[in-house]
Amino acid sequence: MRAIYATRGGGDDPLANLEIGERPVPDPPPGFARVRVTASSLNRHDLWTLQGVTGEPITFPRILGCDVAGTVDAYGPQTPETFPPGTPVVAHSLITCGRCEACLGPDETLCQHFAILSDGPYEGTLAEYTLVPAANLFLLPPQFTDAEAACLPTAYLTAFRMLFGRARVRPGDTVLIQGAGGGVATAAEAIARLAGMRVIVTSRDATRRQAALARGAHHAVETGRAAAGEILGLTAGRGVDAVLETVGEATWATSLRAVRPGGTIVVAGATTGANPKADLARIFWRQLTVMGSTMGSRAEFAALLRFAEVSGLTPMVDSVVPMDQAPAAFRRLAEGTALGKLVVRIAPQPR
Repeated sequence: MRAIYATRGGGDDPLANLEIGERPVPDPPPGFARVRVTASSLNRHDLWTLQGVTGEPITFPRILGCDVAGTVDAYGPQTPETFPPGTPVVAHSLITCGRCEACLGPDETLCQHFAILSDGPYEGTLAEYTLVPAANLFLLPPQFTDAEAACLPTAYLTAFRMLFGRARVRPGDTVLIQGAGGGVATAAEAIARLAGMRVIVTSRDATRRQAALARGAHHAVETGRAAAGEILGLTAGRGVDAVLETVGEATWATSLRAVRPGGTIVVAGATTGANPKADLARIFWRQLTVMGSTMGSRAEFAALLRFAEVSGLTPMVDSVVPMDQAPAAFRRLAEGTALGKLVVRIAPQPR
């Protein structure tokens, strides 16, 4: 089968580690299903793998990709059929042990053996076939194309959990989303608006700010030293109820200053650096909550699909490219020039 994979990790030009070529068709083990992939979206996790930064040790070559939409192809031995072969599906990307205290409790994302597709021992989804735990399969929502559905498992689930599972914001709350235009940021922006929240976004790029306003964001603020003051002015000095932070060092001081006393900052990334000045005095004096967030549970993924159905959520797709053009899409992901999600077309969507 054809696949997009990393030959190694690290080096001066990590994108040079990217290859497109033949890999063996995988046989599903017990508990797994084989999916014939039609679409897979790119995530920053793929860049990390090319850089040699992984959550679990991996072996190379490694097929990249965390997100998949496609059709059920086959099941492993002694595996009940979640859906009949040929059924269009989208897959939850997170894989856990299923036995530890976290897995048996309300939040399996805290499993010590947490991994996602393309991490640890698992190959990724940027291939003609991929293996997924059968329990992770969900019917492809009929309102979505497969390219749109392929955006949901990582970026949109991350945003959904940040808003509702971690910040626990409600309709009428004001949310600050740092880094307008990125995959998680555009997902959070759309979900928050549809849930009745007031949305403020930031970006250093005027085009991205204007695009966010055109999509329905209530305010768009230029990133920089004056950003926090402008956001406080927009909230009559109160500050926002929650900040969704994926940028890191470049926006951290704004996040701390723009959130209201008792508010929450949810961190799910740090693309500009992971070690900003903590400013602990501000955190304890204003009684701020700073919490991390990673991906989301199977139950949260099901809730995201229900939310999409009732709200009319449509994932924002920057472009859909064939496999041969994947290197250029990876380059755009690394440069941060995409507006929304980049999707790779693996096979035609079934009618």
